[in-house]
Amino acid sequence: VADLWLIYSKPIPASSRELRTLFLQCSGITAVTGGLFYNWLFGSLEYSWHVSVAVAISFSLLLLLTLFLVHPARCVFTMVMPILGTKQGRKLLLSTCIMIAAVNITPNIISNIKSILQVIQCICKNSSESLLNSTALLDGAYREFGHAVREALQSIHFYRPMEGQLRFSVLQNSSFIHQQIHLAGQKVWRDFLAAEALVKGSAQVGNRLVAALSMLYLCFESTWYLKNYLSDLHFDNFYITRRLEQLAADSQAADLLLGWPRKLIRPTGLRLSREELTSCLVQAMLLNLALLLLLLVVATEHLAFSMADTAVTKAAQFSTVPVALNIKYSVSARGFPRPGTLLGPGSQEGVVWTAGDLPLKEFDRSYPHYLTFSSAHCRVSPPVPPNPSVLLALGLLFCILYCSLFLQPYARRLCRTIAAAFFRRREEQRTLHLCRQLRRQRRRH
Repeated sequence: VADLWLIYSKPIPASSRELRTLFLQCSGITAVTGGLFYNWLFGSLEYSWHVSVAVAISFSLLLLLTLFLVHPARCVFTMVMPILGTKQGRKLLLSTCIMIAAVNITPNIISNIKSILQVIQCICKNSSESLLNSTALLDGAYREFGHAVREALQSIHFYRPMEGQLRFSVLQNSSFIHQQIHLAGQKVWRDFLAAEALVKGSAQVGNRLVAALSMLYLCFESTWYLKNYLSDLHFDNFYITRRLEQLAADSQAADLLLGWPRKLIRPTGLRLSREELTSCLVQAMLLNLALLLLLLVVATEHLAFSMADTAVTKAAQFSTVPVALNIKYSVSARGFPRPGTLLGPGSQEGVVWTAGDLPLKEFDRSYPHYLTFSSAHCRVSPPVPPNPSVLLALGLLFCILYCSLFLQPYARRLCRTIAAAFFRRREEQRTLHLCRQLRRQRRRH
């Protein structure tokens, strides 16, 4: 492994054997990177397969030529891997989390809201039908009641009832109501479909844009680090390396490495400096905010599912509501004159009128009716429960994000180690410069 790394980090291969080994190394790295790049384009960014294949092949060929021919490009590409553990890598993981939430969680929320609206539409449709049927019930009750009243008043010859009648306008055809409810439901579905398509499209475009910018910035940050490493002797130069310890031992100054006790750290040690720890805590607060927003989306999905499940279950349990129309009619006419016969000695038979009570026929009937709010013919989509695999994937990604927070200082130290391996002469100059600074610092004190 050490020999392979030495050949890979050399500016120029020393023999044809090293040249072939370098080409095989670059080919293997390119093949693995091209496969991962294709899966990223096709699976995460949702490009079509032919576009993903074409871009992945073109990228792989360009990467192979660049790695094999350009020594600094190999260094930049190698530093991209540890830089994935910095904030740029976290941006990529955050964009992946957003895409997973937009593709899997948002459609579930919209689907559950659709189920609730379908239940409301079903209740409106059946209740309107029941109300329309109740008008027919009133019309029939009125006709029977009016017929009974006319029969009761037939014995009163001098009383002429009014000819006017109470009329009900009964809507027998309910297609108009159904059409209006259907049109309103279709409008709501179109609005929800448009909102779902807008959310998915915006999330897809935003995720692709963030991914492209993040990848470009990864390459830029690696190039920027290498440029500063080669041009500035002070840049990221506060590590106690083996070469620095050897120089201190050769100059017989054992206390030389204690010149900057708060800044000098060992690149292979686990201790974090105060600046590194502060940076990690600040970025952890920002990551907590992103986690809070994602938890809010997940809670909204669970709430929508709970409401949809309750609405569908309760709507299926709705029983018919019995309603009865009771009409009780009882009238007696008092003080009405009625005909009689007067017979007596010396008098002529004739008709006389006397006051008395005239009992009328009683009317007592009940008209039952049933109001229905749900029906088995209603088409209600079943609620969509949250997918536990999606929640597990988001949880694992955020665990990786939190781990990368505290691995970021070690990723930066690894970048310095990679640059030192590719440019050994420059690393020697930087070590000598740091040693001279420590000596001047000691003399000043």
